[in-house]
Amino acid sequence: MFWVTKFSGFFAAAMVMIVLSPSLQSFPPAEAIRSSHLESYLRFPSQVTNNIPLNRFSFRKAPLFRNADECASNNKRICDPSLVHVAITLDVEYLRGSIAAVHSILHHSRCPESVFFHFLVSETNLETLVRSTFPELKFKIYYFNPERVRKIISTSVRQALEQPLNYARNYLADLLEPCVNRVIYLDSDIVVVDDIAKLWRTNLGKKTIGAPEYCHANFTKYFTKSFWSEPRFSGTFSGRNPCYFNTGVMVIDLQKWRRVGYTKRIEKWMDIQKVNRIYELGSLPPYLLVFAGHVAPIEHRWNQHGLGGDNVRGSCRDLHPGPVSLLHWSGSGKPWIRLDSKKPCPLDSLWAPYDLYGFSSVVLSHQSWLRTRKTVVRYCKKRGVIHIIKSKGERLIAGFGSFCSGED
Repeated sequence: MFWVTKFSGFFAAAMVMIVLSPSLQSFPPAEAIRSSHLESYLRFPSQVTNNIPLNRFSFRKAPLFRNADECASNNKRICDPSLVHVAITLDVEYLRGSIAAVHSILHHSRCPESVFFHFLVSETNLETLVRSTFPELKFKIYYFNPERVRKIISTSVRQALEQPLNYARNYLADLLEPCVNRVIYLDSDIVVVDDIAKLWRTNLGKKTIGAPEYCHANFTKYFTKSFWSEPRFSGTFSGRNPCYFNTGVMVIDLQKWRRVGYTKRIEKWMDIQKVNRIYELGSLPPYLLVFAGHVAPIEHRWNQHGLGGDNVRGSCRDLHPGPVSLLHWSGSGKPWIRLDSKKPCPLDSLWAPYDLYGFSSVVLSHQSWLRTRKTVVRYCKKRGVIHIIKSKGERLIAGFGSFCSGED
């Protein structure tokens, strides 16, 4: 991985601890809101302006990240075809996670100035906060009116899954500029530890979306017994080989989405759910109903999910076997909450280096570097191999791939 920024003094030694940085690739100016025929839920309504007390949030300014020499010019506008487009929601409760996700993407990108972020919000005064944290970030903010989906959202096993902003990804094809033909959608509880451009280059073939699939998972559990007993519902999977996939990491062909009209198909299943109760989870099942069996497979390294435990207890979990390019705290346990409560899971220390929130207990430090190092050592010991690269003044963790491979 290309080190985009040189750090000095204490911060330099501390930043090394971002273990999932350079070599972990082998381990598994803001524009105006666009209006259109959908302007009823794209516009910023005056009644919700200034409804977030910004003094509740205090993020440190991120370091500047520059393109490598081989990258194209960084003077690019939103329609430039060489840009990598990433969509993330900015929600009050998950804002700390979103900021950390952006930080991780920039840190590990070889061409960070060629990444354009599309932020989906239901609050209207977050642009200043983003700009102060990432002064040179290329981004645009899109307002998503919660009323657009509120009436078709069903109750879920966890209240957080019922929030309208969770459903904003269904409308990316309408919200984003027509010239944006592809986008990477990411949940707020992730960190990327590889070059995002690798994910961007995913070959979707004739498929509309790409995601890591998990065909060993019990697919039937994502729907109710009444769904499977009713042919008019379960018949939707006839002739398909459906596999579970997590919607927190997707590469989406927006051209195909717009052409086929997948938003309407998703809304149709949400309407059916309101009457017939065919699933218990939130925004995931409609995606399975529409896309399962028609997903371009992406390596599992791009979604090491489930680190937040289940949807009830949020218990600690280990990494799945294999290399890692993206860590995902899906489930009810979020790393920033567990770290602040002094009850972190071991893998939460892998999220902490990207946290820019105030001067909290998880601010980057030599102690957090040592904790992270211990976490990776434990991970490798389980696999019977420990290989540490010596460097001047420090021992650097080479990354989970080569670190645990036993290679010199």
